Amino acid sequence: MLAAMAFLFDSFWRAVVYCMHPRVIALSLLPLLLMGALALGLSHWYWDAAVAMAHSWLDSWGLMEGFWGWLANLGLGDAKAYVAPLMVVALVTPLVVVVSLLLVAMLMTPALVSLVSQRRFHALERKKGGSFIVSLAWSIGSTVLALMAMVASMPLWLIPPLVLILPPLIWGWLTYRVMAFDALAEHASRAERTEIFRRYRISLLGIGVLCGYLGAAPAIVWASGILFAAAFFVLIPLAIWIYTLVFAFSSLWFAHFCLAALERLRAEVPMAPARLDAVEVLEAPSSLAPSPDDRPPLLESVDK
Repeated sequence: MLAAMAFLFDSFWRAVVYCMHPRVIALSLLPLLLMGALALGLSHWYWDAAVAMAHSWLDSWGLMEGFWGWLANLGLGDAKAYVAPLMVVALVTPLVVVVSLLLVAMLMTPALVSLVSQRRFHALERKKGGSFIVSLAWSIGSTVLALMAMVASMPLWLIPPLVLILPPLIWGWLTYRVMAFDALAEHASRAERTEIFRRYRISLLGIGVLCGYLGAAPAIVWASGILFAAAFFVLIPLAIWIYTLVFAFSSLWFAHFCLAALERLRAEVPMAPARLDAVEVLEAPSSLAPSPDDRPPLLESVDK
């Protein structure tokens, strides 16, 4: 337990320092360009249609007519004109988070793990326990499960405490599954990865949940870009870049934690018997060394 906590805090501060590395900053801009192009394309082609669809859905919900009338009496006018864009943002934001996570996993995580490995774990053997196809299938499968959990838990979001607990917990589980797998894919074998997941499951989930809370913060910037149309083209890319930087930090945190755990796991494994025999022979005291009488004739002639 103490070792896990030490790994947790040590890897956290190392990840913070690595986020200031020029290569990390440059890598964080690549998903930004892709996500920015995607966001601009979707907003150009589908924003008006999506808002109109949300507005018509609000109009068709007869149970809310009294509520809209009450807001109109308070002087808010057509409140649905403000609620409809917020609904679109609320529905699109989880999709943006998921796509950002997958982009970071596919584009940034291997490069960041390689950076951590070169600078800190250069002597760690690469056993390549997870190929690109396996990693992609693992990420997609975990994402599908997380989306299903999000949809199933939405009714519980109406309970005030749970809306602050369930979404970060689900995103934390997804982050833990994707980031930890990719951090160990190159260096750990399948058995080593399974053992690390079993031994440090709580710590890995804790890292994922904390990163999930950090990932929820940029949603404020995203919503501000919708509310203040004049700053849309500044705040929305900024929010996406903050998302990618948070995911880069998450990837670095998992990389430092998982590779340190792997290094310790391998240090605990005893050497094979054959290797032990070789070490014993090399380190044998002079009293156990073979006497001149026991040497083969060829070696004896060489000594002479």
